[in-house]
Amino acid sequence: MKISERLARIKPSATLAVNAKAQELRASGREIISLAVGQPDFGTPQHVCDAAKAAMDEGFTRYTPVPGIPELRDAVAGYYAKFYGAQACGDNAIISNGGKQVLYNLLMALVNPGDEVLIPAPYWVSYPAMVQLAEGVSVFVPTTADEDYLVTVDGLEAARTDKTRVLILNSPSNPTGCCYTQAQLEEIAAWARQHGIFIISDEVYDRLVYAPFTPASLAKTWEAYPETIAIVGALSKSFCMTGWRVGYALAHEDLVKAMSKIQGQSTSNINSITQKAALAGLSGSWDIVDEMKTAFVRRRDLAYETITGWGATCPKPDGAFYLFPVLEQFYTDDAPDSAAMCTKLLEQAGVALVPGSAFGDDKCIRFSYAVDDDTLTEALTKVGKVLTGK
Repeated sequence: MKISERLARIKPSATLAVNAKAQELRASGREIISLAVGQPDFGTPQHVCDAAKAAMDEGFTRYTPVPGIPELRDAVAGYYAKFYGAQACGDNAIISNGGKQVLYNLLMALVNPGDEVLIPAPYWVSYPAMVQLAEGVSVFVPTTADEDYLVTVDGLEAARTDKTRVLILNSPSNPTGCCYTQAQLEEIAAWARQHGIFIISDEVYDRLVYAPFTPASLAKTWEAYPETIAIVGALSKSFCMTGWRVGYALAHEDLVKAMSKIQGQSTSNINSITQKAALAGLSGSWDIVDEMKTAFVRRRDLAYETITGWGATCPKPDGAFYLFPVLEQFYTDDAPDSAAMCTKLLEQAGVALVPGSAFGDDKCIRFSYAVDDDTLTEALTKVGKVLTGK
């Protein structure tokens, strides 16, 4: 049997690999704390679960339209009207298996072989692999901790060539938690329009933004220039529905049709029960978001104070639930890079983390603070002892 060459070039997800190693150690009897996986520790809201149960009881278990049931697509359009004042209709929305499938569908629909895709670094681990599967070329645009890991128009312009077709923006960011302001997003969007570059705006964490910062989105810019932008969202983080697998896009109707064609030949519609649950989430109470934000701000501050207390450089994030400190000063001969250091911390501290190399910055390590306060404190204490000896 011969596996296709395209897969030989694709690396497995680093976050899932770390989680698998942690589970292996747990199975052997080790006590392991995972700060590796980006998954809220809250339960899915009851009204969402109730909607799923009702759908099953009512026999809503058949195929649905590929891009999603009409009422859910309308609810996605309504979400952007409610929170960002952007007017759209259901035909501008598609429902997919998590934000990951939305991104994959978009890149397959937009990228031709050899097209260049600008990706600010650090970046979410799957962007480069998806670009590669679409036969595009990833062009990384470096940023630094001093810049809060935010790309500038000057940085983008320096990376642009006549082959540049797409820019992927992510705010709030995974892995850094840093956010673009509305003015920064609009400045980048204007630059992209000037050069005919399509923007994929990954806004999966848009509800998890912490005061005094306010949520920013390209939704209104999309309304004005719908052929130049697609916005990616999901309920995985904001409604603690990671395992339900529901994401969506706001896009031009023609692009939605193209994505539906791809989805129709890969997965078809997403789970019918999940669609009813997602509808309840989008149209019901958002109290869970406020509850999570209160906890995440407290945990962010706890983790930030501890990590910077080690002498590490780390921007204080305004969203999501990650910290991305520079820890290269702690690398040693037996742990000379982020991957080796994460292995050392897993084995010696019993704490699972994700190496910065997976996100395009080997100087850093990603910490998720989506765990309870006591667990977070214990994990950071153990990591600090290994790094600093204190």
